[in-house]
Amino acid sequence: MIPEAREVHLSRKDRKVLEACCRSPVTLQRDLKRARIVLLAADGRSTRSIAKEVGVQPRIVSLWRHRYADHGLEGLQDKPRPGKQPIYTKTTDKRILKLLDKPPPQGFARWTGPLLAEALGDVDVQYVWRFLRSHKIDLVARKSWCESNDPNFTAKAADVVGLYVAPPAKAIVLCVDEKPSIQALERAQGYLKLPNGRALTGQSHDYKRHGTTTLFAALEVATGKIIATHSKRRRRVEFLDFMNSVTAAFPNRKLHVILDNLNTHKKNEDWLKAHPNVQFHFTPTSASWLNQVEVWFSILQGQSLSGTSFTSLKQLQEHIDAYVNAYNDRAEPFVWTKKKVRQRRFKGRRITQL
Repeated sequence: MIPEAREVHLSRKDRKVLEACCRSPVTLQRDLKRARIVLLAADGRSTRSIAKEVGVQPRIVSLWRHRYADHGLEGLQDKPRPGKQPIYTKTTDKRILKLLDKPPPQGFARWTGPLLAEALGDVDVQYVWRFLRSHKIDLVARKSWCESNDPNFTAKAADVVGLYVAPPAKAIVLCVDEKPSIQALERAQGYLKLPNGRALTGQSHDYKRHGTTTLFAALEVATGKIIATHSKRRRRVEFLDFMNSVTAAFPNRKLHVILDNLNTHKKNEDWLKAHPNVQFHFTPTSASWLNQVEVWFSILQGQSLSGTSFTSLKQLQEHIDAYVNAYNDRAEPFVWTKKKVRQRRFKGRRITQL
């Protein structure tokens, strides 16, 4: 049953708006039909005749007649619709975050999407993955850190950084350390042709060991150049032999040597008395990263040692020596930019004993 027709009275302003809407080529069809219904109703047309001309059901004509009569032009707009209620809410997100703070199930190293969904019980795994991506939570990636508990961290770090930023006049600053047990591994390398015609380059997983070497290195802070020697072992005697060669390379010069807290680097008072022009500076406990030669060891590993194969220990040593010579030809000093050193413990840190 069609409701009783409502009379429609148009003001001049509303008529101009509706007529302009009918003439516009960009008007949506639904808005065009609503405008025509109201204009025809204002001309005194019946509901059925309007429905036949516009091409809609009579109940649709009656709806827009009533909407305009009650609310004017605003009544011709769509009312907001509630839509479907979301299945998962902020409460669900808090449950996921709370679960991530707990240890994973027994036997597992870390949480995964399926494990989280299983533990929650009523949350789909796809939503878990979407939530983790939106919050940039990576369940696989892990960060590592080393916190120094040295009570004199600030003083020791400031001493080392001061040598980088403002080295003493007419003195040489050296960073010294060892890279122990570099293996001479022989691997099958080259190209492997697959049955489908593709060719892969790389190396095999199996290898043959040909011994190890320990590399002693000293980095000159002012130039970035390296002094390096090989040794079979990493004892105090080998360290002092290397220091003898370093002092011989800089005769009659004051040397400030930065070292980490390895036991063989300490308790060398007799050697220091015999070499009064040498002064040792030690990095704080668990802060060997302050020693710039550690950066060079990382460069050596990435540019010279990774992915290589050696048929003998001598070949490995010659390979490293060749790299050192090439590096020294284009060496540049590392630039230390951080000038302020602070000692601050992590707030709210958690250390779990497993």
